[in-house]
Amino acid sequence: MRNIKLFLQFDGAAFHGFQQQPNGDTVEAQLKKALSRLLGEACTVYGCSRTDAGVHANEFCCNFKTQSDRDCDKLLQGLNAVLPPQISVLSCAQAPESFHARYDCRAKEYAYCIWNGRTRNPFLLQRALFHPFPLDVAFLNEQAQDFVGTHDFSAFCASGASTKTSVRTIERCSVVRTGELVTFTVCGNGFLYHMVRIMVGTLLDLQRGKLPPGSIPSILRSADRTRAGVTAPAEGLYLNRVFYDEGSLSDGSEG
Repeated sequence: MRNIKLFLQFDGAAFHGFQQQPNGDTVEAQLKKALSRLLGEACTVYGCSRTDAGVHANEFCCNFKTQSDRDCDKLLQGLNAVLPPQISVLSCAQAPESFHARYDCRAKEYAYCIWNGRTRNPFLLQRALFHPFPLDVAFLNEQAQDFVGTHDFSAFCASGASTKTSVRTIERCSVVRTGELVTFTVCGNGFLYHMVRIMVGTLLDLQRGKLPPGSIPSILRSADRTRAGVTAPAEGLYLNRVFYDEGSLSDGSEG
């Protein structure tokens, strides 16, 4: 039995998230269908994250186990030939038997994209939040630094979450502008349900004056979801990078 690790990119606009579910098409469902077609067996796929409907991924890791001895390079080419065009397999390699895309993931980086122009960009439809009102990027970046550190993020978690603890560590975050595109980037050891989207909504409420500057620490201490900002739409959110310890990624065999 071989353990195969894949890195993917996908446009989430067409999918109800990564994880397979009965009421909508998902990235996992498409991947399992493609693997069954190519390998002639049903494979259980383990993803590094569930992702919400409409959320995209610049880098997503998953793994599956197979009896097949198909060469990884040929498997990569085969998957990209049969998967929908919204999904691309970036790499395919054999991993140690114990490797698990979710449990071995050390950290994740998310990016949230906002098109901050006076008029909408039709090429970013469902790929960035259109926000035509002024954004002070220096102010937003300064406020965002209050997320850094180890905190109870209960106030930034939507109802329906089923986690043992709401304590997470944010390693770094930033808000930068490139022309009319404003990007909020955050890296941490884990994220709660809708956490990044609520962080973005809170920053936008700070910009609008609905929340006073410097209020993020008190919101964190309150552990009260009603104190934080709105939940930003899914369309601007990307799983940007996933981080693993080097030893967990490969056993030295690509075949």
